[in-house]
Amino acid sequence: MKIIITGSLGNISKPLTTSLVQQGHEVIVISSNPQKQNEIKALGARAAIGTLEDLDFLKETFVGADIVYSMVPPNNYFDHSLDLIGYYNRIGQNYAQAIEKSGIRRLINLSTIGAHLEKGSGILLGAHSVEQILNKLSSAVTITHMRPVSFNYNLYSYVDMIKKEGIIAANYGADRMIPWVSPIDIAVAIAEEMAIPFEGRKVRYVASEELTGDETAKIIGAAIGKPDLKWVLVSDERVLNGLKSVGMNPSIAAGLVEMYASLYNGVLVGDYLQNRPQELGKLKMKDFVKEFAAAFQ
Repeated sequence: MKIIITGSLGNISKPLTTSLVQQGHEVIVISSNPQKQNEIKALGARAAIGTLEDLDFLKETFVGADIVYSMVPPNNYFDHSLDLIGYYNRIGQNYAQAIEKSGIRRLINLSTIGAHLEKGSGILLGAHSVEQILNKLSSAVTITHMRPVSFNYNLYSYVDMIKKEGIIAANYGADRMIPWVSPIDIAVAIAEEMAIPFEGRKVRYVASEELTGDETAKIIGAAIGKPDLKWVLVSDERVLNGLKSVGMNPSIAAGLVEMYASLYNGVLVGDYLQNRPQELGKLKMKDFVKEFAAAFQ
């Protein structure tokens, strides 16, 4: 099959591309960075250099493909002019129009836990909006919305805090469950979905492990030589002030705080708990912390 991969060679797209090439598929990787061309070629794929903001480029690239994997790339949370939800809407509309004009019939869309919520999920409202936009496409377009849970690599944001304060302080976690996922397990799940024939719309959650914040801190602490590392629950206000103090866009900071608060109070995980994956991914926190420990040094 001819498969289009967005997300350049990111944490999900690179292992996904590698897997699909090994399976014998023709893979085209969209990247906005011309310097990625050689690396993409080395994986056995072909590079399409352009931006998701360019609708004509998307339409031309999608033509003739059997499957498109869509995702909204990360943006700069420290850009005070950034309208994050507007950015998601814009990319979502571009995907919808490019799919419609190019005749694509199979779409795997990277969404997120919490995308079922119309409010109260903070920055995840962007993913909710993209799902809604894509679901308006003709029923001839088969769509799988992948909803991964909390990415384990987001724990890297606590490295400096652990070094300076000796704790992980957040407005979620502590004694409550956090569903974690490895991007490699997400790539595996996406590749599986590409091989499953079906019609219509579906949602698939992807998770690797469910741990409380306390359990997470214990595993991290053991790996970095800090066996007494604690996960400390702090107020929304403290987290918000901390994010704004380092220069984050205030509206995005508020969205992050709301997102994590909804994880702590259970609203974010409600639909996930009712639709847990039958099997969790293979890469657990004990595997991830080996990389974390190396970065911590």
